[in-house]
Amino acid sequence: MDTAQKPASEPLVMAHKHLARSLPVHDEQDVTDARRGFLGALEPCVVRAADGRIVWDNDSYAFLAGDAPDTVHPSLWRQSALTAIHGLFEVVPGLYQVRGLDLSNISFVEGERGVVVVDPLLSEETAAAALALYRRHRGDRPVTGVVYTHSHADHFGGVRGVLAQRDVDTGRVPVLAPEGFTEHAVTENVYAGTAMARRAGYMYGAALPRGPRGQVGTGLAQTTSTGAFGLIPPTLDVTATGQREIVDGVRMVFQLAAGTEAPAAMHVFFPDHSALCMADTTVHGMHNILTIRGAVVRDAHAWAGVLTEAIELFGGDLEVVFAGHNWPTWGRERAVGFLSLQRDLYAYLHDQTLRLLNQGLTGPEIAEAMVLPPTLERAWHARGYYGSVSHNVKAIYQRYLGWYDGNPAHLWPHPPVEAGRRYVAFMGGADAVVDKARASFAAGDFRWVAEVLNHVVFAQPEHEGARELLADTYEQLGYGAENGTWRCAYLSGAHELRHGGFGTPTSVSADVAARLSPEQIFAALAIRVNGPRCWHEDLAIDFDLTDTGARYRLVLRNGVLTATAAPQAPPADATVRLPAAALPVLARGAADPAALGAAGVTVDGDLTAITRLIAALDRPDPGFAIVTP
Repeated sequence: MDTAQKPASEPLVMAHKHLARSLPVHDEQDVTDARRGFLGALEPCVVRAADGRIVWDNDSYAFLAGDAPDTVHPSLWRQSALTAIHGLFEVVPGLYQVRGLDLSNISFVEGERGVVVVDPLLSEETAAAALALYRRHRGDRPVTGVVYTHSHADHFGGVRGVLAQRDVDTGRVPVLAPEGFTEHAVTENVYAGTAMARRAGYMYGAALPRGPRGQVGTGLAQTTSTGAFGLIPPTLDVTATGQREIVDGVRMVFQLAAGTEAPAAMHVFFPDHSALCMADTTVHGMHNILTIRGAVVRDAHAWAGVLTEAIELFGGDLEVVFAGHNWPTWGRERAVGFLSLQRDLYAYLHDQTLRLLNQGLTGPEIAEAMVLPPTLERAWHARGYYGSVSHNVKAIYQRYLGWYDGNPAHLWPHPPVEAGRRYVAFMGGADAVVDKARASFAAGDFRWVAEVLNHVVFAQPEHEGARELLADTYEQLGYGAENGTWRCAYLSGAHELRHGGFGTPTSVSADVAARLSPEQIFAALAIRVNGPRCWHEDLAIDFDLTDTGARYRLVLRNGVLTATAAPQAPPADATVRLPAAALPVLARGAADPAALGAAGVTVDGDLTAITRLIAALDRPDPGFAIVTP
């Protein structure tokens, strides 16, 4: 199999030339805004872990200059060049951002004694580097407060790079977050965490080389850092819109934004700076209603409503809008206009999807039919760099009607392998399908080639011709994608067809696992039970948490693991006594006496009950196949 990357095809080159003529190239305001307030950069812009491993390398995107090459959508090339701009920037006097040191931004609001940090990035190392860059230009101010705007990891995971646990434990530094933050922050990374992380490897192009034929960015920013990931739980919850807090003299007014881009989210208005932090509810591009790595579907209707409320609450006093990604928007008229167009974007997608849904169109049909109004089409910040019209429309459809489109033919389809075998047989065999697909490839019909060759690869994964042509097809689809995550996904599929699986680059950190409640840990265990393997198992185990006094009964019966804190009369097969902090040891599957003893665990009764429980658990597969069976 030829594993070399290929050039852009002639049909794609022609398509890019046509697209370039349709872009609003006269609007260069973003280019000015992305560089406004620049104070200094990290040079070289490379961050390493303590062991010398590179966890962030923004300099690897130095190729993003000049005109777009044939292998990158011209709009995505422009966006990637802007999101790669890095350094410390003054938003307004007393309020600063470091951009380009991670997937997200970190912001610094100067107080009376020190600085309040907003959204401390994804990794400890990048957050520490950003704080050092800020201090180099603004003085060695202590961190006097931390704000998490929402529950996504790139906005809290680097907290230990800017804040020591002892400063929180002593009450010296408060940590503010929206109500429900900790629950959502940990469960999103645990319950479906393995599958999300594997798919995120595709979404962010984890295995792709950086360059015009590889990863050029995600549309939102360049990529994710790969350093130490932690969590310090908040000490002060924001529970209501209009809540006001003062930290180190920094006045803040909050607006809850739950159900928008994150299940726990808030906006922060800084009245002394006339500045509004929008978390991830607005960015310079369309965001995701459902991210392609997978998540709970977001509510586009609520999203639009929250933006309307933000305009009503803060629009009259607003001079600058900034957020967890990209660059600010200055001036009251421009800032309110930006918020209004972002609101209209999500409202239009929602309302028009529902209109067409009620006319009988399915998600894919609506996605093909949807055209944004001219004002939104002309706005760079409404383009589908991270979210897309196509997958956002399908997500809205899914939120209301689910996966089934009402056609009985789609109620009980064959799974991919069985469907592939039947399609290939109907179409005259694998070789015949590949020959026909080559003609479609030459004509530039890459979507159709991907569909038919996917059947061949799932029917006959060893067919070299099908794998090679499908890899070439995914590559062309990637080259043509305006959406950064679509490009990464297509090129990652090509990479795995050519070179084999690259697995999952990330895993749940011990810091996050330690924040799981006992109920969440037991729920995570239940997800791992191999039901058919233990249909006939019947056991009960009591867990006594020696440091909290809580007791839980776990019962494994009929292939289902249930947990309850209610008193239970029948004696259990075994009683496990342990501190709450030791529960993750059991959740990881440790069952030998030495490991249990080292964690402070004692067991009375039938020790085999523990081993039988552990034996019922499957280990998640972080390297499961995606583009092959």
